[in-house]
Amino acid sequence: MNLAPASKAKSSRFRSGDRRQAVKKPKINTKKLYLRAVRDAFVKLNPGYAIKNPVMFLVWLGTILTLVFTIDPNLFTPAQENNPQLLYGLLTVILLLTVWLANFAEALAEGMGKAQADGLRSRNLQTTAKKLAPDGTIFAVPSTSLRQNDTVYLVAGDIIPADGKIIMGVASVDESAITGQTIPILKESGSDVTDSVIGGTRIISDELIVRITSDPGKGFIDQMIALLEGKKRSKTPNETTLTIFLAVLGLVCLLSVATLPVFAYYVENPITVPILIALLVAVMPTTISGLLSAVGIAGMNRVVQCNVIATSGQAVEICSDVNTLILDKTGTITLGNRLAEEFIPINGHSLEEMAHIALAASIFDDTPEGKSIIRLAQRHGAKFDYDANQSVKVEFTEENQISGTNLPGGREARKGAVGAIKEFIRLCNGQAPPELNAVYERISHQGGTPLAVCLDQEIYGVIYLKDIIKPGIQERFQQLHRMGINTIMLTGDNLITASVIAQEIGVNEFIAEATPEDKVNVIHRQQAAGAVVAMTGDGTNDAPALTKANVGIVMNTGTQAAKEAADIIDLDSDPTKLIDIISITKQLLATRGVLTAFSLANDIAKYFAIIPLIITSANLQSLNFMNLSSANSAVLSTLIYNALIIPALIPLALRGVQLKYLKSNQLLQRHILIYALGGLIVPFIAIRLIDMLIAATEWV
Repeated sequence: MNLAPASKAKSSRFRSGDRRQAVKKPKINTKKLYLRAVRDAFVKLNPGYAIKNPVMFLVWLGTILTLVFTIDPNLFTPAQENNPQLLYGLLTVILLLTVWLANFAEALAEGMGKAQADGLRSRNLQTTAKKLAPDGTIFAVPSTSLRQNDTVYLVAGDIIPADGKIIMGVASVDESAITGQTIPILKESGSDVTDSVIGGTRIISDELIVRITSDPGKGFIDQMIALLEGKKRSKTPNETTLTIFLAVLGLVCLLSVATLPVFAYYVENPITVPILIALLVAVMPTTISGLLSAVGIAGMNRVVQCNVIATSGQAVEICSDVNTLILDKTGTITLGNRLAEEFIPINGHSLEEMAHIALAASIFDDTPEGKSIIRLAQRHGAKFDYDANQSVKVEFTEENQISGTNLPGGREARKGAVGAIKEFIRLCNGQAPPELNAVYERISHQGGTPLAVCLDQEIYGVIYLKDIIKPGIQERFQQLHRMGINTIMLTGDNLITASVIAQEIGVNEFIAEATPEDKVNVIHRQQAAGAVVAMTGDGTNDAPALTKANVGIVMNTGTQAAKEAADIIDLDSDPTKLIDIISITKQLLATRGVLTAFSLANDIAKYFAIIPLIITSANLQSLNFMNLSSANSAVLSTLIYNALIIPALIPLALRGVQLKYLKSNQLLQRHILIYALGGLIVPFIAIRLIDMLIAATEWV
């Protein structure tokens, strides 16, 4: 195995000129989709399934009762109509159609998700993997036989068999099958942000050794398929609350309609049971009840299309209430791998001397940052002249901010934050040179990270580590501010560097030299002040904060610990993906809201259309301002409209209402005004037209 380094060409998904793309939508067979939805709509007529929707279950029961009266119109009392079987038969058909159309809307939304899932599943076919045994032997096994902690060897052209972590090698990986991103991503071991790979993606250059991190059926693609197919779907708190509200409203309508026979008997105009059922269905909120599940399913489908994996619908819906976004800088706002840009010798030392000490301090550092320092030092002719077997690696920690090498003879080569190195040489009875602060400030003002390099008590120079801000970040932060979201950047960088980055990207606040504890404390302070907090990060040190936030969003380039702590995984590794998630969530909630407003306004209009003509002996004819032809025609017209409005609104339920980057109260006012007024006006026009058609055909 020759694990040679890959080309040094930058291959980030955030290169200048790149554009993020959604998951490639597989071509959907529309005819097959609709035929499956038609079939599933009949399957959902099963009473065990129908009872999950209380309002539509009442319609389902009403359909059975009207069918009984169609068979025997005089079951309890003599029918009042001249031709009751025709009227009752029409009522039965319309009620059945109402339930079926509601089922069709839900089945169509599910079918669209399943079609996308089938497209993803086709990319997740079984492949052959090169499993690496502990003795170094390589043997071919089916990808489905791989388990967590197995090790595989991959070369250019291989499909990565399962999600994993790179433990050796550097390679370019094509992730377009999953993320739609056409530019290859450079993956390498030793990095917190580029050492994870996704099953189903392809190695396009060089070779890797990967440790598998997920068992079969638990990878990224499997999670996306499960979300699209609704296997993990459960009602969100908002959806549950609305379902309970509609159920209570349906019960109120049922009790109200149940009192009408007494009033009708008093005015000597008895109402038959089928007509009472028709009235109940007309005044219940059947429109929103029939479309509620379709709206929720379609919303989650849009979330998955946004290249997001969510642990639950609840996690997604919470995003609509987020008013504070806290972001880690490195790997989130910036590309993640800071690279050595320049050596700046100080204290009278030459560039070659500084490069020699920088190499010695970094020789065991296998992070991308450390490797870049080694490469830069070697370009300046530096060599490691010490016995590696007698040298000891000094690990970097968040507490001391220093790493390096204990060399033979008791010498100590170190590199780290300038303040930490100052403290280190002070303990060694050394003194920082006066030009150190000037170099430190110059690099920091450029938005870079300065690392001081020392040998024992003497500082040799400063390494300029360059951070690259992801393109397009500034515009996205402006959108967040227009949505009323406060942004806070947390970084371990010094105050000057942090302020330069914060000003460039446009965050509201920033906290420099932040520790993992600081991140958690900031979240607690924001939550104590009443904020709903989203935390975006990627590193292991972000995991505690991701857990404490109301919503934790982790980059796809993040560590396994961060992914396990988060609620949402962003496959595009876009720190402002929250904008898209909030937009989808607000669209979902707004769609529910406008359909609810439209449905309730419809009920008011239908009530005034049908009541005056049902109680014909109560001198309510003066309220027949719609001039409907008869009581039976009014009932049929209202029920036909009640049924047909469901398929008319299916496109809106699946697509969602048009959404702009506005605050929640502005969106609510805008949509309620349009749809509530529309819900009052449309039924009067539609019912009148249907009544004219019925009167012309003389059905009843």
